[in-house]
Amino acid sequence: MSTTIESRQNIWKIIAASSAGTLIEWYDFYIFASLAAIVSSQFFPAEEGIVGFIKTLAVVWIGFVVRPFGALVFGRMGDVVGRKHAFLVTLLLMGGATFAIGILPTYAQAGLMSPMLLLGLRVLQGLALGGEYGGAATYVAEHCPDQRRGFYTSWIQTTATLGLFMSLGVILFCRTVLFDKESFESWGWRVPFWLSLLLVVFSLFLRLRLSESPLFQKMKASGKGSTNPLRDSFANPANLRLVIIALLGATAGQGVVWYTGQFYALAFLQKTMMIEFKQSNYIIAPALLLATPFFIFWGALSDRIGRKWIIIAGCAIAMFTWVPIYHAMYRQANLAEKTLLTTGGTSQIGEPTRKVLERPDNVSGGNIGDTVLATTLQRRFTDGTVALVTKYDVQPNDPALKPLSKEVVAEVTVGDTPYYTLVLLIALQVFYVTMVYGPIAAFLVELFPTNIRYTSMSLPYHIGNGVFGGLVPFAATWISTAFASQGGFLVDLMGGPKFLGLVYPILIAGVTVIFGAFFVTERFRAPLDDTH
Repeated sequence: MSTTIESRQNIWKIIAASSAGTLIEWYDFYIFASLAAIVSSQFFPAEEGIVGFIKTLAVVWIGFVVRPFGALVFGRMGDVVGRKHAFLVTLLLMGGATFAIGILPTYAQAGLMSPMLLLGLRVLQGLALGGEYGGAATYVAEHCPDQRRGFYTSWIQTTATLGLFMSLGVILFCRTVLFDKESFESWGWRVPFWLSLLLVVFSLFLRLRLSESPLFQKMKASGKGSTNPLRDSFANPANLRLVIIALLGATAGQGVVWYTGQFYALAFLQKTMMIEFKQSNYIIAPALLLATPFFIFWGALSDRIGRKWIIIAGCAIAMFTWVPIYHAMYRQANLAEKTLLTTGGTSQIGEPTRKVLERPDNVSGGNIGDTVLATTLQRRFTDGTVALVTKYDVQPNDPALKPLSKEVVAEVTVGDTPYYTLVLLIALQVFYVTMVYGPIAAFLVELFPTNIRYTSMSLPYHIGNGVFGGLVPFAATWISTAFASQGGFLVDLMGGPKFLGLVYPILIAGVTVIFGAFFVTERFRAPLDDTH
């Protein structure tokens, strides 16, 4: 690309406007996943517990699954009508759907209609995001100097992590400043969704001031534009081969590394380690900040040594270190490995509650008709960790059965040393994310010609990230839960059923390492002309 002095001077304005919109769309998309633990109690029956949470993760995943369809719809719009027009439409669609989630009735108010409406709005969010990323990445890349494409597009790559950081920040502000715990969980969780409307208006103002991509304008003026980018992208064997290579050799592995290091890590903290809600977010947020600058580092480095081997190295390192990392994480909250304070180590909170069970209770171990006495205990440990434990004393209705006692960890707040250890362990995983994600935009735009670039790059990106990557929290949580009571070689290999969910991202990352090493041929720093 021949980059003019004027376009060099304007590149930061272009990056700022594109990044601001993409950041807000990621915020909108992630606010739902960040609130999954609370949303599950609002839109599914409260008694479902972990089942309701898994259903919520399934709804989260649906938003990822439909992203490739959004890539097709808006990719065609971007290649035929223009990049700017397409990502203006996606911004409005995302903002409207996100705001609407904030005004939905709960399950208690509307029954099954509530999760059905939630699912529909999540689908709209996924469609919008499917058209957003390809437009923003293509738009910035088509303004960049060829020799610095990795560096400039890596700023777009920071927006996904910063969008997650913004969602966590807004949640923490609402939870700690605006509302107490009860108010936030009853209705205050809606406020982060409402905020989307203001953010979208701001981003829309910035994007309306942008002009169309110079490469797109040149292509249209020369009459080389595609009238059917879907056909030209996927019916052309040579181009379809590039799409498959991009998916299996880069974006599938990149997607699972991304969602394991950020979203599954959060779900693991909250649902497996039982880390208190606020503290789990306080762990994730600084980890994101620590690692985020490395998006720029790897993007800039890819301009010098290429994109391919950085992405493959990130996938390989992640797949070989996830298991020890998650074992180290779990140890920070494992009460069995901690020393209880000898004085004042255990205290009772409130009065015990007694009830006769009307249905079998998997939590306490009681059956119908059993009398259960539940006592909440606070336990303090020498490393500063504080745990809330519910002790269940069960008196069976059947006199032939013996009374039983069971303790269940309800919430853990770790001490300073395990807290900082967890921040570093999460930051390490996000560092892997920066390796695979920092160079990916430049890698993808360089694979495809201008007339079908938006469509062609968007589909493998959103299948890799939306389907393979987005499935990680749901698949890993479901696998670990479904096989919690089973043994076998694989469970032993992973170190226990709690870590079995890591099998899925390890396998996908492994496919990308092998496929990418043998089949990916990159064109880093090549001009983004109309033909290859």
